[in-house]
Amino acid sequence: MLRLKRLVVFTLFAVCAITAFSFWVIRQPGADTHGVLSAPPQAGAKLEMLSAGITSAVNVTPSPDAQWLIGAAAETGIPARALRAYVAAAVTANESAPACGIGWNTVAAVGFVESGHGTYGGGSLNTAGQASGPIVGPSLNGAGFAAIADTDAGALDGDARWDHAVGPMQFIPSTWQLAGRDGNGDGVADPFNIDDAALSAATYLCGHGRDLTTAQGWTDAIYSYNQSDPYIRQVRAQATAYAAKAGTAG
Repeated sequence: MLRLKRLVVFTLFAVCAITAFSFWVIRQPGADTHGVLSAPPQAGAKLEMLSAGITSAVNVTPSPDAQWLIGAAAETGIPARALRAYVAAAVTANESAPACGIGWNTVAAVGFVESGHGTYGGGSLNTAGQASGPIVGPSLNGAGFAAIADTDAGALDGDARWDHAVGPMQFIPSTWQLAGRDGNGDGVADPFNIDDAALSAATYLCGHGRDLTTAQGWTDAIYSYNQSDPYIRQVRAQATAYAAKAGTAG
């Protein structure tokens, strides 16, 4: 009987020790619950030349070359107005954080998955990059989605009880308050404007010193946007397809 009691005590101790060790491992920096995927190839782009013969300057928003834009939009199926915003966002984000190395095709892939480049619900983008109608996601009321109580008094999503993701890049209002950027220089950060939304997304993905040319950095960036393995795989597949169709950087 004494041996049996000792065996039971030892077994319980072993189980507790293993459980504690496993919890410790999971909590260590760098330990993650999501798989790591290799970064997709970076798509190339041709920027327009300014009058001085340079491709960028202080306080000048970089834009893709007009002819390149037409051709790349046709090859990829991305609306030209959205593609212009994605390229400008990636270039600007990389200028602000040179170690990031984000490709425009990654920004575009997020835009495709989130709202079909602003076409969700039959909408479109006008010449100023504004969505033709409010792009508002489902209520985040805990019914099939995370429960996020209202954070903006319904100013962006029209709901004073629950938050909704908004705009072509689907920002939650509370995140937009922190990450929103003015991408078109009009003095307003508007999540329903593709220039603002794309730059905000690119800057957000480059946050925390991430290097998106690495597998870990790229995966962590997309995971920070949406904590879902299927989402990460879908974004990677779309970014890879865009690079194949538009040509890779090099």
